[in-house]
Amino acid sequence: MTRTRTYLDCNASAPLRAEARAAMLAALDVVGNPSSVHGEGRAARAIVESAREAVARLVNARPSEVVFTSGATEANDAVMAAGWDTIFASGIEHDSVLAPAARSGAELATIAVTTNGVADLASVAERLGDGASKRVLLSLMAANNETGIIQPLEEAAALAREHGVALHVDAVQAPGRIAVDFSGLGAAALTLSAHKLGGPRGVGALIVRDGVELPALIVGGGQERRRRGGTECVAGIAGFGAAADAIVREQGAARRMAAMRAKLEDGVKATTPGALIIGDDARRIANTSCIALPGKAAETMVIKLDLEGVAVSAGSACSSGKVGTSHVLEAMGLAPEIARSAIRVSLGSDTQDEDIAAFLAAWEKVSGAAAVAA
Repeated sequence: MTRTRTYLDCNASAPLRAEARAAMLAALDVVGNPSSVHGEGRAARAIVESAREAVARLVNARPSEVVFTSGATEANDAVMAAGWDTIFASGIEHDSVLAPAARSGAELATIAVTTNGVADLASVAERLGDGASKRVLLSLMAANNETGIIQPLEEAAALAREHGVALHVDAVQAPGRIAVDFSGLGAAALTLSAHKLGGPRGVGALIVRDGVELPALIVGGGQERRRRGGTECVAGIAGFGAAADAIVREQGAARRMAAMRAKLEDGVKATTPGALIIGDDARRIANTSCIALPGKAAETMVIKLDLEGVAVSAGSACSSGKVGTSHVLEAMGLAPEIARSAIRVSLGSDTQDEDIAAFLAAWEKVSGAAAVAA
């Protein structure tokens, strides 16, 4: 069937994978409560535990470390609210980290960001001091949701170990794009969201290293090893697990997306020489391109592209649909005229060459390149 729309906003929400859809539909017919001991309950529990194992494999964690949540926002909020004395977080973190950190009562120490979008950890060591006498959290995302720029997690993990502080990783944009090794990092906590990787919306995970004590997210029930009360969303969790399994099995998806992104960016630069690819001199996840065309407001470009049948975004789509200057680009020190013009194009596992061609045709039309060339 011919596509009538081109969807290139997968960092906001990726299309539901066929495997996830099938697993969810099958789970809907399982009537039991996962906490019940009868056969129907055991069938529901088996679905939940199978998905837990799949999510654990995705990030090299133990199944016992996986707590299912409503998404990464809930999981990030819970980590930030865990009674820290000091929270170190970079200026490019997602709002679901920065907002709860700011209201947590902890001292918030902002980690500076270099002009190429990478958290600058060089000055953090002396500011960390001896973390043994305080509850200190170092929070750093795996890859930025707006620019795709990969962050120095190994360096952050080494700092955390050296100074005896806890490390939290927002890994929402990482699965299927870069490897995630929770065990190898030695992180205290890591957060995921199912719909960013082709699972359903409304399901996520908080990975908590065995032995790390965090307050329960929700009390009132013994579910999720007493870390989050409430009957589990069996169908959503089934879809999450199926999507995680599909990513683990995939071979070459990141390379394929990187090749398509290169074609997209080459086309943009050929059509509009004044366009800037933000972070093109840094390591990026393969699917993300942040494009600025000074003089063209991002919200206008998003609307015009939408009218041409192409869905992209301006920064994060996780703040009630707001469109405004990105705090990420501001933290990178970009000039206001650049930050105000930046759009994000994010590819997915089902993106095809025809989608790249459709974007480039629409881009040439709405950017005014054709008129300039004439």
